[in-house]
Amino acid sequence: MIDWARIEDLKQEIGAEDFGDVVALFLEEADEVVARLPKSITAKSLESDLHFLKGSALNIGFTDLAQICQMGERRAAMGETDIAVDEVQMVYAKSRTVFLGKLEGIEAA
Repeated sequence: MIDWARIEDLKQEIGAEDFGDVVALFLEEADEVVARLPKSITAKSLESDLHFLKGSALNIGFTDLAQICQMGERRAAMGETDIAVDEVQMVYAKSRTVFLGKLEGIEAA
């Protein structure tokens, strides 16, 4: 679900101070995109939103989210609009919860 090694690499790349800012920006933008997915009625808008989520998810280590977004993005690129956005939302919510729970555990230690 979460690639913790990627998260550690990212933290090393940008520094611990900036890592919190990157996480906050990712969550803010991902929250917005995930919330608007059900309203994306064209294949092009779905493809664009899923592409954004996939890239952002890969960068921050949300592997399951990236995978489901990639599948949906491919289907949307072929013109399909019947994408299971509820599944994308569910995977994002689970990943977000696990991620934040682990971060809070690390910071408390």
